[in-house]
Amino acid sequence: MAVEDDYYDPDGLETSVDSLGHDHPDVEEYAALASDLRDRVDGEVMFDEYAQILYATDGSIYQARPAGAVCPRDVEDVKAAVEVATDHGVPILPRGTGSSLGGQTVGPGCVVLDLSRHMDDIIDISPGEKRATIQPGVVQDHLDDELADHGLKFAPDPASSNRATVGGGIGNNSTGAHSVRYGITDAYTERLKVVLADGSLMETREIVLDSEEWEEVSSGDSLEAELYRTVRNAVEENEEEIEERYPNLKRNVSGYNLDRVVYENEDGEECINLSKLLVGSEGTLGVVVEAELELVTKPAETALALYFFDDLIEAMKAVPQALEYDVSAVELMDEEMFDLARDSTEFAQYTEPIPENAAAALMLEYDSELHDDFEEAIAATDERFLANGAAFDSLEAYTQEDQDDIWKLRKAAIPLLMGMEGDPKPYPFIEDATVPPEELAEYVQSFRDILHEHGTSAAYFAHAGAGTLHIRPILNLKEDEGIQKMHSITEDVTDLVLEHHGSFSGEHGDGLARTEFNPKMYGEDIWQAFKDIKTAADPDWHMNPGKVVYREDDPTDMREHLRYGAAYQSVEPQTEQDFTDEGGFSHLVELCNGCGTCRQTDTDTMCPTYRASKEEIQATRGRANMLRAAISGELDEEEMYSDRFKEEVLDLCVGCKGCKSDCPTGVDMAKLKTEVKHEYHQKKGASLREKVFANIDTVSKLGSALAPLSNWGKDLPGARAVMESVLGIHRDRELPTFRRDTLEKWMANRSPQVSEAEAERKVLLFPDTYTNYNYPEPGKAAVRVLEEAGVHVRLAENVTDSGRAAYSKGFLDAAKESARENVDALAHPVRNGWDVVFIEPSDAVMFQDEYRDFFPGEERTEDVAASAFGVCEYIDTFRLDENVDWAAPPESLSYHGHCNQKATNKDHHAVGVLRRAGYAVDPIDSGCCGMAGSFGYEEEHYEMSKAIGQILFRQVDQSDGEQVVAPGASCRSQLGDRDEASENPPHPVERLEAALAQ
Repeated sequence: MAVEDDYYDPDGLETSVDSLGHDHPDVEEYAALASDLRDRVDGEVMFDEYAQILYATDGSIYQARPAGAVCPRDVEDVKAAVEVATDHGVPILPRGTGSSLGGQTVGPGCVVLDLSRHMDDIIDISPGEKRATIQPGVVQDHLDDELADHGLKFAPDPASSNRATVGGGIGNNSTGAHSVRYGITDAYTERLKVVLADGSLMETREIVLDSEEWEEVSSGDSLEAELYRTVRNAVEENEEEIEERYPNLKRNVSGYNLDRVVYENEDGEECINLSKLLVGSEGTLGVVVEAELELVTKPAETALALYFFDDLIEAMKAVPQALEYDVSAVELMDEEMFDLARDSTEFAQYTEPIPENAAAALMLEYDSELHDDFEEAIAATDERFLANGAAFDSLEAYTQEDQDDIWKLRKAAIPLLMGMEGDPKPYPFIEDATVPPEELAEYVQSFRDILHEHGTSAAYFAHAGAGTLHIRPILNLKEDEGIQKMHSITEDVTDLVLEHHGSFSGEHGDGLARTEFNPKMYGEDIWQAFKDIKTAADPDWHMNPGKVVYREDDPTDMREHLRYGAAYQSVEPQTEQDFTDEGGFSHLVELCNGCGTCRQTDTDTMCPTYRASKEEIQATRGRANMLRAAISGELDEEEMYSDRFKEEVLDLCVGCKGCKSDCPTGVDMAKLKTEVKHEYHQKKGASLREKVFANIDTVSKLGSALAPLSNWGKDLPGARAVMESVLGIHRDRELPTFRRDTLEKWMANRSPQVSEAEAERKVLLFPDTYTNYNYPEPGKAAVRVLEEAGVHVRLAENVTDSGRAAYSKGFLDAAKESARENVDALAHPVRNGWDVVFIEPSDAVMFQDEYRDFFPGEERTEDVAASAFGVCEYIDTFRLDENVDWAAPPESLSYHGHCNQKATNKDHHAVGVLRRAGYAVDPIDSGCCGMAGSFGYEEEHYEMSKAIGQILFRQVDQSDGEQVVAPGASCRSQLGDRDEASENPPHPVERLEAALAQ
């Protein structure tokens, strides 16, 4: 398992095929194949059932179990894997992130080559030549981050750029919002290194036809030579057909690029460059292992203008007019997308400026390489669209922050749509057909007519300026009627696209979704040329078969290999928590559409264990795939409660809840995990360590009563070794110190400084376990700050622990019991005007979120949840800091927020209060600290915890603050354990106390 700084390196998934069962038809064949691969390949070889499930899906509607997966470490590994698979007659499927929407990266019985795991180096950047050489597993945003220092970028910019690999983009011929300005990937790919089907390595580049170099590469009986000869013949023999059949568009990513592979260079010489053919070939001709890319300068500044229309067709009519101006992007969003975003936890904030009655919006981008004066440029388009009444309103964005908010909304469209409630979904299958922009309005109207005839509707968004609209018909693919309707709609829409001289795919490629229709688009002669080229490069048709082109005796059918087909069924388990809002446990699992957002590593919160391990099983998508396999019968029904499932799928989810907000469809894996672990405990019991951590409040109460003896005991010779062997608590982890002077004792020995009668508000301070027994100072600071703000503060009475510890370990009955006791204790005072304030964010969120799942719709629980606040959240919400005379010391702070608060959009409050108190604050865009309650103490998770922590430590080092502050007890512990010189950083409320004037 590859982890940051080599902190974690167990065996991972390098297991045998034993879990397939001896009745599996391919078990012996796969066992021999896996054995031979392990003999030849240094990277991971994974052929067990878990690996097959993990690599059976991508971001599309398809699912097909591979034979297994290989994670090559270098080119030699790729060559060896291809040779071995070919010898065994098993298909080969190269894959990056697996965010493909057309089903390019799934295939039955294939050996998947996961190039994202190890082959992710940026080999060279040549700023003067505006070129970069990379391995295929490089994530595009990571490449652009490196290029930014040179004022450069890679021009194609798919919405998935924060996790999609450049190699995947090459395979798909990807593009993005700026194609009206820059074009697509093939325009920027000049040289490739490609492993062919026989394991040979080919280097593609521009070659002058009939030159000495041409004679050299095209002579002999190698696959490379045969491919060169076949491609040249195909182009020369089909010149008229290519001119007639290939659409004149900025975007066409269907079929092989015969219209671009032979061309006249700047010197007037006729050239061939197979790079142009390999781009967009979806791994059907070879495996790209290195690429030399052309780069463009990055505009210093940009501006955006959104124009709002009350009719979609009117917005379409405005697209050709928008293209008359020097714009770098023309994007469309429709009302369906706005409505979904408004209902989304993560994206609702970005829809606030959008008029409620907007049926569609056109987004125009202007950049500083084309415009000296943005306001003047936008005034011109205002005159065009607003003055004549076509658009009824507009929104301008000049700052990077405001523009980022709009782009986040636009880029969230696909996963947001897939999060629609119920089984009918807006599925991608003909969603990126492309027509000339001047024909968009007529095309959209005709598309609407087709949908009406089929009794459905669609959502509309995407790259209007390039003529590409992502139109997603809403269908139920769990029913045969919906599947047949999908095929019928595709037949009609492809006819319509041809009428408009368009392409069946302008962005997402062929894959399993559109390959079936390529003969219709290109005609018999070019289709035959495609097959000839495929045979030349891959004589046995082992390279990603069924994509782009297919054998006549084995045609690709878009209705096959569906993830949710007519035969799909799932079990809805009985649950302790309420899943009504999510449509049920099964529906929450199925909300994962495979987009791979959980594989992003640079921003937001999820998924911390994936960031450290880079293993698919540790991404939220991987866990969701495993759960779906369990509830749908792909796995044995008891597998979900097996030790292996618990240890490899569930236990490495740290419960940060980041997926609740960061996942665009809101797959709350923490909630799902606790349900399954609860059932596991019911079936198989729980370990001593799990029981100890679930009851940490009782343990801490005892430790506090016995202090300082309890603190000395842990440092006795051999004590830590005993703890490790008996409880599984890692011997190197620093343990909390127990305090006899608890927060409860401190509060009992003082009188409130603000009387209830004169107070502006009344607060019950919740004595969470850590603050009460281990580190009372933040609790004391909170009392002093609240009182300075005119708040009457008392300690909450008759309460127990929040239940968070039991919840995180899967003891839902115990957590629910704590919730019941706390609601009973607090409901009456809350109704009498008291608020409940927390020092520890995870306890606050327990009240605000999980309690509602225990007692759905119960008025008393709702009252308590609505009155529960983190301390900084409370101060900010009611602007209590305006009552305080602040005198902050001249310090700058780095703020690391708590995952649970980020997941519930409550993380920003501390930053606002600290800034108004007088501090300069740099909020770190950080994920989980890696401690995650008990997770960081556990022997088998210690190295993973430290690896996740290393990511945070680097972010802290890169931050502008002089001192880091963090509200979470676990976070402060992890930061304090960084090295021998480290100390636990303060809670933000402690710095607020330091800023009090007196």
